[in-house]
Amino acid sequence: VREHAMGATLTGMSLNGGLIPYGGTFMCFSDYMKPAIRLAALSEVQVIYVFTHDSVGLGEDGPTHQPIEQLAGLRAIPHLYVIRPADVHETSEAWRTAILRRHAPTALILTRQKVPLLDRQKLYASAEGARRGGYILAEAEGKKEGDGEASNNDSTPDLILIATGSEVALALEAREALQKDGTTVRVVSMPCWELFEEQDEQYRESVLPSAATARLAIEAGARLGWDRYVGSRGDVVCLERFGASAPGDVALRELGFNVENVVGRARGLLNR
Repeated sequence: VREHAMGATLTGMSLNGGLIPYGGTFMCFSDYMKPAIRLAALSEVQVIYVFTHDSVGLGEDGPTHQPIEQLAGLRAIPHLYVIRPADVHETSEAWRTAILRRHAPTALILTRQKVPLLDRQKLYASAEGARRGGYILAEAEGKKEGDGEASNNDSTPDLILIATGSEVALALEAREALQKDGTTVRVVSMPCWELFEEQDEQYRESVLPSAATARLAIEAGARLGWDRYVGSRGDVVCLERFGASAPGDVALRELGFNVENVVGRARGLLNR
């Protein structure tokens, strides 16, 4: 498969005008397309890249096909919007963002494995919050915030879990376990760093208050870049090694993406 040629063709189609070009491949092979992606970002053209099989969750294809550092590499490209949605609702918002963003390329980062459909009506905030890059998906003690911002009378949570993509569901499970012990836990879905950084300081502070220093980010990729959100007193559940050939759920569990590990790391932060 010639990813570089595909990426270059997409850029040419966008420059020619008349349509919005998109193309897709396994995320691990986005590396073959990097020069073309970089040129699209430099040229400020509208191209949509659909990168699937975005983590070790893809399963038995093994470490040659399991992306680790690719997400960080894509985020490092100036003027490229990288969106990793948590469920079908956030995916719909991601497509909306990509289609409306006329002067920049967008990379949609999608899983191979199934992810839960989050109940946005009763339990969690609307996926429209994804338009701002990051938002409060689940407030501490089960409060629902419709617009992603904390209300003025909310106290600072004991812990903030920040996650993207398929790990958002894991963060929600860990929140339930931690709150049984009386810990107040906020879950922030952060599908797009670039959009979140474009928000004003007041909004960003409402989502990630500076007073809340116990922060744990969860993402099945390299740690690089997460320190800006977890700070010097936070932690990250990430991948600092290559993957392994195993069923997707087994690979994720054995590499630390399970409730027990997340809860343990969270308690470690709270006990510092």
